[in-house]
Amino acid sequence: MKDTVFAEDQQRTSDFEFDKTVSVAFDDMVGRSVPFYHEMQRMTGELAADFAVDGTNLYDLGCATATTFLDLDPIISPGVRFVGIDNSNEMLDQAKLKLKEHKFKRPHEFIVGDLNKGIHVENASVVIMILTLQFVRPLYREQVIQQVLNGMNDNGCLILIEKLIQHDSMFNRLFIKYYYDMKRRNGYSEMEISKKREALENVLIPYRMEENRELLLGQGFRYFEEFFRWYNFCGMVAVK
Repeated sequence: MKDTVFAEDQQRTSDFEFDKTVSVAFDDMVGRSVPFYHEMQRMTGELAADFAVDGTNLYDLGCATATTFLDLDPIISPGVRFVGIDNSNEMLDQAKLKLKEHKFKRPHEFIVGDLNKGIHVENASVVIMILTLQFVRPLYREQVIQQVLNGMNDNGCLILIEKLIQHDSMFNRLFIKYYYDMKRRNGYSEMEISKKREALENVLIPYRMEENRELLLGQGFRYFEEFFRWYNFCGMVAVK
């Protein structure tokens, strides 16, 4: 379904929520709102395939409508079990429907969970967080990363994709301008861009690249590397 969540002038401007209205339009929303979204998914799959181990779990934290599961399934060993965690029942309803439509056979589980309140990860060789950590309150981000690390096997990897803010205010303004230009090219109106920006203001809190790096290495990951960059969007991988 096409994303028209913020297309009407009378549309609410309260804080952004992953409710039913958003969940049914989510796939179109990320496809048009996130630069190179499908390429980032493809790159995530390449990395995950090299770290996933038979007999272990692959977690997608903030799994949304399970697009990542469908992209990963053909390239990940069938001996790897998928676990999706999301705090939105409506998003998980869409995820289950999508997997059913695609006759998804791999062992998997969906769990309703709020990362702000803590998560349980176990026997993980891969943990994926695509545009998820930025929605966790900064107060709880260290706790989330520590819980991921604790539940991860040695040589397991965390794949993290985040929106960033820049250290320099000039580049911050420029990158945001380029990002909104991209949204206009993808058919979003000025009103839609403005209203979504307002709705996300107190919900999506991005870090600088350096802060994300320090967060992962500071909690105990051994290796860290940036694998994708488009202005204010970044893909990162860390290994335990």
